[in-house]
Amino acid sequence: MRYRRLSYRYAVVMRPGQTWPFGDLWQSDRLRLLAEARWRPDADTYETSTTLEIVVDLAGVEEDDYEVQLFDDALVVTGRRRLSPGDAAATYHAASIRQGPFQVELPLPGPVNSERVDARYDRGLLRITLPKRGENR
Repeated sequence: MRYRRLSYRYAVVMRPGQTWPFGDLWQSDRLRLLAEARWRPDADTYETSTTLEIVVDLAGVEEDDYEVQLFDDALVVTGRRRLSPGDAAATYHAASIRQGPFQVELPLPGPVNSERVDARYDRGLLRITLPKRGENR
């Protein structure tokens, strides 16, 4: 068994016939989800002639539970998703909705006007409009 770093995470790489190091317990994605310190929400970045548009999927995140930081070359969204606990007597058959702390770092393809940023949070999507910086903008 060996460990391989995959985009800021470590994964166990097992050869066929090897015994899972945790026995029968946690032979699924649940171990990975519990061990992961941070997760990365999905995000789209696209450009129009005058703006850079960013959409971050923050379903289930309260507006007070995230923060947006704008740097010269990147936009960073950090926060925490807290889901209400399920029934204590329930048996989960799948648990793939990530919760806990998250961070997404989105590089900016060019300079933006930080004085005119517009951010809206609607139905679980954070939409950020960054006007491009230019001579006549």
